[in-house]
Amino acid sequence: MSLHSERPAPAIACDLGAIAAGEREAHQARAARLLFESYQERQELPDGYAWRFDAELYEEVAAYVANERRCCSFFTFALEVAPGGGPVWLRVTGDAAVKAYLRSELAANERARG
Repeated sequence: MSLHSERPAPAIACDLGAIAAGEREAHQARAARLLFESYQERQELPDGYAWRFDAELYEEVAAYVANERRCCSFFTFALEVAPGGGPVWLRVTGDAAVKAYLRSELAANERARG
């Protein structure tokens, strides 16, 4: 018996309805702020992206992950919190289709900012 059962990859489709109606607008604003403005560094990974944040943004990053995993179940999230008030790293990864989706979202935001 294997501890890791093979499951089909979830479809790449966001379901904002999975987030409580009263939280959706705040979630979308938080996501935009974190992923496009408030990070200190962004790194491309072989299977996704990683963002580095100042330690004081931990609660915001954790709240983002708590909601985002509901609406976008195709992402894998890893949150690393450094000791001593060090940085917080958020890694969002998945298969090749997930990486392409993330890349397109980042590019669309950069074009919109012109």
